[in-house]
Amino acid sequence: MSDWLWASAADLGRGIEAGKIDPVDLTELYLAAIAEHQFTDRIYARTTQQRARNEAKAASTRAKLGLRRSPLDGVPISWKDLYDTAGVVTEAGSLLLKGRVPDRDARVLQAATNAGIVCLGKTHMTELAFSGLGLNPMTQSPPCVNDLDAVSGGSSSGAATSVAFGLAAAGIGSDTGGSVRAPAAWNDLVGLKTAPGRLSLEGVVPLCARFDTVGPLCRTVEDASLLLAAMEGGAAVSLDGATLKGARLAILKTSAFENLRDAPRAAFQSAVERLEAAGAAVEPIELECVSEAMGLAGVLFAPEAYGTWKAVIEANPDAMYPRVRERFRSGASISAADFVAAWQRLDALRATYNAATAGFDAVILPTVPILPPKRAAVAADGDLFAAENLLTLQNTRIGNLMGLAGVTLPTGLPSCGILFQGSSEERLLRIGAAAEAALA
Repeated sequence: MSDWLWASAADLGRGIEAGKIDPVDLTELYLAAIAEHQFTDRIYARTTQQRARNEAKAASTRAKLGLRRSPLDGVPISWKDLYDTAGVVTEAGSLLLKGRVPDRDARVLQAATNAGIVCLGKTHMTELAFSGLGLNPMTQSPPCVNDLDAVSGGSSSGAATSVAFGLAAAGIGSDTGGSVRAPAAWNDLVGLKTAPGRLSLEGVVPLCARFDTVGPLCRTVEDASLLLAAMEGGAAVSLDGATLKGARLAILKTSAFENLRDAPRAAFQSAVERLEAAGAAVEPIELECVSEAMGLAGVLFAPEAYGTWKAVIEANPDAMYPRVRERFRSGASISAADFVAAWQRLDALRATYNAATAGFDAVILPTVPILPPKRAAVAADGDLFAAENLLTLQNTRIGNLMGLAGVTLPTGLPSCGILFQGSSEERLLRIGAAAEAALA
């Protein structure tokens, strides 16, 4: 049974369908693992044990009657602590929201529950989701599975580590500037960032509503596809016959390869060679619109984040980690005119980007240009915190700025991912499934 903790969500679902796994036994196994794990308090903000047991019992009954609601009916997963859970504290990693109890589930959690997915609990995260490192001295900072002294990536730090340490079959995170893809890459997982508007943000604690997106962190591309379908209340894209033969992939040069350190560079080069060997045609492209869009980031993210949270932050500023608080406050100096002009310019740059990449099946780049830094080092040095945080989100933020979907895959080198981005989740999932096989 202990092998179940390391199985993909899809394989667990197939085991339930075949009558080999009882959702009650599976859920109890996860709850016991969570209770006994040395890092549980750093990964889970709180568990929802009674809910999980009730949902597992119902899933077990459906399975025996042949009435399963979805391929993941009865599979237990975790939820980042910015997804509202009815009657359960939801604090978004911030003491500013201490004791906040919503009266209903977030829309995507409702949909997943309707699909029979079991909710194990809520995972730790960066304060209000505004950092890519996963360091949160105000609550907890989960460890990276590949380096227990390093940060795990943020802001969906607990979502990633709940899966990486075998404490959930998958985790649901959110992504505003890289918060699904960075922790997925650093913990050797698949992470899917959906395009803006694809999944509901109702009942999701906001950071920047125009950039916020919902996405899963999981073991396989198939899991990502099934979780997307469950949260959307639709059917999963078929991955049958997915191939790289004839696929056109563009390597995005420009800013994506600035400050790229040795291990991520080697991992990316090796991954590209394997993609080409599997039949993909890969060519480099340089797009000045990306560099220009990256220059607008400071005018777009912080002002919206601070505008959303200013009253709450300034009513109790000492409740925030100073380095995250100052990231929010940096938005105060941006004028409304500059903010509006930046968005108008970004819309034009998005059109340019889409036209330039229309002939490719996906654009690829290293997910994160650095390895996870040591927790103590970034906690002790404010300049290092700022520099490493900026680098962590350097490549993932491109997808947010351009309004794209993205999927990161492990490359085989620890904490090094390769990112595929494009406008269609369905196309990316099929390309991702083929790439996953090539990179295995």
